[in-house]
Amino acid sequence: MAQEKIFADGFLFKRNEKAPEYVIGNVSVKLDEAIPFLQANAKNGWTNLSIMLSKTGKYYIELDTFQPKGDGQAPQSAAPRAAAPAQPVNVVIDDEDLPF
Repeated sequence: MAQEKIFADGFLFKRNEKAPEYVIGNVSVKLDEAIPFLQANAKNGWTNLSIMLSKTGKYYIELDTFQPKGDGQAPQSAAPRAAAPAQPVNVVIDDEDLPF
């Protein structure tokens, strides 16, 4: 059974298709909504969020509610998960290529 989505209050992600390839997108944070949301959903001082893509092609941010099972350690012989179809992301950092 799929868990209900919890949308992250006060957060907005936008992808500008005209931006250079190395710009993934922009996140806007509305403090009056985001701070209470973060505080209400914090675990051990952290609130994890996921940037998702809807079926209609729009981005949204939701609360990451993943909880590891067991004692919190990775299983020794876990079966590999099937990868979701996505575009590969190649990250190469060269100080000479940075714009600043």
